[in-house]
Parts: sequence; C-alpha cells; structure tokens
Amino acid sequence: MKLSGWGRFPVSECRVEAVRCEADVLALIGKGDVIARGNGRAYGDSAANALCTIDMRRMNRMIAFDASSGQLTAESGALLGDVIDTFLPRGWFLSVTPGAKFVSLGGAIAADVHGKNHHKDGSFGSFVDWIEICGADGQVRRCSRTENADLFAWTLGGMGLTGVILRAAFRLRQVESGWIRQTLIPAVNLDAAMEIFEASQDATYSVAWIDCLARGRSQGRSLVMLGEHALAAELPRHRQSNPFDTGNRAKRSVPFDLPRMLLNSLTVEAFNDLYYWNGKRKAGQVLVDWDSYFYPLDALLQWNRIYGKRGFAQFQCVLPLEASKSGLTALLSAIADEGGGSFLAVLKRFGAQNGNISFPMPGYTLALDFPVSPRNLTLLEELDAIVLAHGGRFYLAKDSRMSRETFHRSEPRSDNFSKFRGNEDMQQHFRSAQSDRLGL
Repeated sequence: MKLSGWGRFPVSECRVEAVRCEADVLALIGKGDVIARGNGRAYGDSAANALCTIDMRRMNRMIAFDASSGQLTAESGALLGDVIDTFLPRGWFLSVTPGAKFVSLGGAIAADVHGKNHHKDGSFGSFVDWIEICGADGQVRRCSRTENADLFAWTLGGMGLTGVILRAAFRLRQVESGWIRQTLIPAVNLDAAMEIFEASQDATYSVAWIDCLARGRSQGRSLVMLGEHALAAELPRHRQSNPFDTGNRAKRSVPFDLPRMLLNSLTVEAFNDLYYWNGKRKAGQVLVDWDSYFYPLDALLQWNRIYGKRGFAQFQCVLPLEASKSGLTALLSAIADEGGGSFLAVLKRFGAQNGNISFPMPGYTLALDFPVSPRNLTLLEELDAIVLAHGGRFYLAKDSRMSRETFHRSEPRSDNFSKFRGNEDMQQHFRSAQSDRLGL
C-alpha cells in the first residue's frame, strides 16, 4: 500500500503488516529489514519501509498504573489522547506532550518528543522509566537508565532504528483540573518575543505563534502564550465541583484537498495580520480547556488537506542560544524575501538536553509548514544552509526532504549512532526510507 507521513510527502509503496501481540512482532524480525509505525503522525518518511512496515496500532493496551508515582505501563501503540481520556478524570496528565494527541507512545519515545515545557521539564524521555524493545536477534530486552543503558539512550530519539518498541513505563503528572491558566502576551517583534521567553523561564508552559512574513520593525512579531495547570480553587465556582469536565470541543474536518491557489503569500499575509491583531485584542489571562491549549489543530480533523494533494513539508530547526537571535533573523528574512510564509509558524524556547540523539538543545526552535512545490523546496534548502551556518540542527520527526550531507553536517552525533547500530547488528534489520535517505 502507499504510505506517507502526516505531511503526505513523500509517498512510499510499502508492504504493511499489522500486529496484535509480541509474538506477531517476533515472527517478522529476521525475515528482512523492518520499521515500526504507530499512528503515522511523523511528518515525513521515518515510519515507512518498502519491505515491511509493522503497524503497531493494535498493540494499544494500558497495562498497569501506580497511583503513588504516576507511572503508567502501556503498549507502544497506545495513543497519547487515549491516555488523557483515561487518566485526566482521575487527576493525571501527560508530563510532556507534543502538539498533537494522536501520537502513539512508541512514536513519542522514538522521536523523544518535546512540548511547551521543555525549557523547564525536558523532553518526553525525561519521564520514561523503562522500555521493552525487540532487537535484531529477536530477543526482547528491557532497557532503562540502569539496565541496557546504551540501548535506552539511543532509543530515545532514535526514530525506531534500534528495534521495535513493544511496551514502556512512563510517569504522568498530577493536576487538579482540566483547565489551563493562559496568559497571552503580544510581542511587537522578535526582540520583544525573546525577551518575554527569557523573562518567563519559571512558567510551566510557553509557546509563540510567530508571523514569518512581517518585515522591518515588526519582523518576528508574535503572540506568546504562557500556561499553568489551574488549581481547582482557581476555577469559577460553578466548575469547582467537577474540575475535569471541560465539555466536548466541537471538531470539524477538512473534507477534500484544497486548491493550491488558496495558499499564497497574499492569503498568508492577510491571515497573519488578522491573527495577530485578534490575538492582541485578547491579550491577558484567561482559563482555557486543556484540549484547546495543547492541541489547537486537533479540532480540525485531516487539516493536512489544507495544503492540497502534493502535501506539505515541515521545517523545524533548533538554534543554539548564543546564535538564536541572528539565526532566527536570517531565517525570517529569507522567508519574507521569498514570500513563502507559513501561517502555522511556532517558536519555542528549549532548555538543557543531554540525549544521545534527541533533537532539543538549549536555544530556540522554529517550526514552519510549506506546501510542496519546486520553489518552496529550493527555499527550504536555503533555510537549511542558514541553520548550518548558525550551528543548529533539525528535527527528524518533521523531516521529509533533508539531504544526507545537510543532516551529517548538522548532526555530529550521527557517527556514534551509526557505530552503535552497526555493533548491535541493527542496520540490516531496522531501516526506514528516512534512514536510507540520510545514511543512518
């Protein structure tokens, strides 16, 4: 069947094997190279293998929960949204969540996903206690920070290339309500946005929508959104008796692929103007439900159809702290000069990260979506060069088109990753279209 990531680019012809249990996975290991696939929410080709892509979605049971520590043990196909639906009414929420709740547990570990609280709490892997993974020899090993520690460290962010993740234990955080105390702060330009981020290091959550087409004194104008889990006592009186009831957010779906002509510099610029001024009007503090704060796009099902049949390529980089200002300025200038603006542009501040191959580093990360076209693919190569010149790197969970040379120049840790895979006989057993493209 034809497979793609959430960006619908590129498309690969793959043999897909759906599994229901550990025995089904073991039966596929050793018959040729494979890659595991969760819910297909990586944006590119990291979960596609022409010979055998293992569909893990039916291995989705939640197995055990320890209320004293918040530790949940679950199979890798469980979706983060299902975890929230099950445990938020009991007073528990994900310690780290990406911007979509339709991500599988195995995918969250393989990409070592980050959220709006990385500056304070780190990535998803910071809350993973152990992982059970099926290796190249068909053996299932439990790995943690003290047991098979190298395998554990390379699996976090290893994009499924160290084996098939079967189960994991990870910690949830205790909360008193399903509401977020959001503070929205308009920033007139990039300098102002970065000053807000730096002054808000104590905030649990911080994220900004950024206008990537604004120029001059308004370059990088943003809406910064800080967030805290609201205490039950902070809710309106009528909500205090049931603090986890946030109602059902209305969901809509994009029913067909939109014409490409609807996405152009004029429409994006108009959208950005409207979005910024509307946000500026709503500045201040307000209570919002967890779903709206963490997953605004999930309310629009199949939103990837907005970009048309050709799909879209997401660009996400992180720049070291000392080079973030100059690097972001150069990126925004290149995008505005080309007129290739993205209306789904997100800026976040990262904190410390010591992972073997995980994406984050202390600094700023910028994420952008571009409809696939020859012109935009050329622009993306220009953005790659800017990131390289500023010592940054790229997020493999979002990558769909990066060149091998660009990847290895940006990621000196890749040599040690390849050596580890070679020493453990993984390279002939676990491969993806992305790993072949990038030479991993």
